[in-house]
Amino acid sequence: AQLASEVSASVINIRVQKVGSRPRNPLAPFFRQPPGREGFSQGFGTGFVIHRDGLALTNHHVIEGARHIEVQLSDERTYPAKVVGTYPELDVALIRFETKEALVPAPLGDSGALRIGEWVVAIGNPFGLNHTVTAGIVSAKGRRDVHPGPRHGERPTYANFIQTDASINPGNSGGPLFNIRGEVVGINTAINAAGQGIGFAVPIDMVKTILPQLAKGRVKRSFLGVRIGPVHYAHAQSVGLNKTSGALVREVIPGGAADAAGVQAGDIILAWNERPLEHWEDLSWVASTSDATERIKLTVLRESK
Repeated sequence: AQLASEVSASVINIRVQKVGSRPRNPLAPFFRQPPGREGFSQGFGTGFVIHRDGLALTNHHVIEGARHIEVQLSDERTYPAKVVGTYPELDVALIRFETKEALVPAPLGDSGALRIGEWVVAIGNPFGLNHTVTAGIVSAKGRRDVHPGPRHGERPTYANFIQTDASINPGNSGGPLFNIRGEVVGINTAINAAGQGIGFAVPIDMVKTILPQLAKGRVKRSFLGVRIGPVHYAHAQSVGLNKTSGALVREVIPGGAADAAGVQAGDIILAWNERPLEHWEDLSWVASTSDATERIKLTVLRESK
């Protein structure tokens, strides 16, 4: 109760007007679209304030194609908002609204420190019901087989999702997932329409990585120049690895950075700047979010060496 009282002022309800009315999210997004006049649709979503100057985070799919955006605070004050920047690959958007009144930013926590079984709280705008609070636990971490984009395979998705059983419904999309210290550890993003008590959130650590660029209006992606895949158990055993970590290089793109550095097809990239790659898809994330001029140290396994 104390937690909900302290953090609710940071949460905003989002109403948007979009051109057209066709839903874009195949996983029954939290973005609800009640009937609007012909040619337009109205939608509800959620967001949360991260800076006193009116900056707030939400999902990209909440504001995608928006003709008009309006935010409502917990005390029912409403303001028009504009998009500052978006990153569809993480389904994250930064918006801004102007007010002379004091705002309460939500502190951003450490999603990497979350433990399975830890209590979390979701606050959002399900079915247009303002500032609904639900609680649950972290059910799993590292869910990569969830695709919040418009159509499966249409765009890459880097989110390494947090799974929670905190009740999440249409309209919660873009809202914060809090730990019991009142810190945002994730952005509620997608639900499985066939399941009960299964919700997903983008880890806030991933959002913090791109936030400085997002605030400038554009996220630049760097390019390593490899096509990769998983390291299966039998392959790991044959080359002397005791676990299926790292990324298998299936192809090296001629003229790319990896090609220039001498990376070869068949190599297994085990670490990026001495940071172990626990899952093969981790390489896509760290490679795309590094500075394009940064020199990177790769730890590579080749012919069992």
